[in-house]
Amino acid sequence: MAAFNAIKNGLALVLVCFLLSSCGFHFKKASSLPDNLKQLTLVGDDEKSALFESLKNELKASNVELIPSASGKAQLYLRQETVERQTLSLFKNGQVAEYELAYGVSYIVKRPGENAIEKHFELYRNYQDDPDHALAKAKELELLISEIREQASRRIVRELSQL
Repeated sequence: MAAFNAIKNGLALVLVCFLLSSCGFHFKKASSLPDNLKQLTLVGDDEKSALFESLKNELKASNVELIPSASGKAQLYLRQETVERQTLSLFKNGQVAEYELAYGVSYIVKRPGENAIEKHFELYRNYQDDPDHALAKAKELELLISEIREQASRRIVRELSQL
């Protein structure tokens, strides 16, 4: 019986591997930026913001050399981030129960000899509010926004790799 279970598990593993490879699934590789973006000047509306720092770290992790402003080099200009929230549902007493958070980011990529490219995207998250636990929910909101910032910086680097 043990041999039968071992064979059954082995066949199941082979079948899963076969199905994953046949459907086109591939693990995501690290973002490889074009050669003209390997050296980059990073500037922004608010260079002390958490998004700016997160983007700087993500670019360094992608082997991008951040250089001071220089002619003949690419420039990434990070505009101000926007955070908006919209009410999704209410409790019976009229207090807000759930919000939708919209986090918007826009940036401009300028490469020598090419037109500037302006990009904008928004990331959305829903979160529940509870007035009885206001302090905990405020901390949860901070963590959620922090995670969205990290996701936004990864997305910017991913979009840069596709230019």
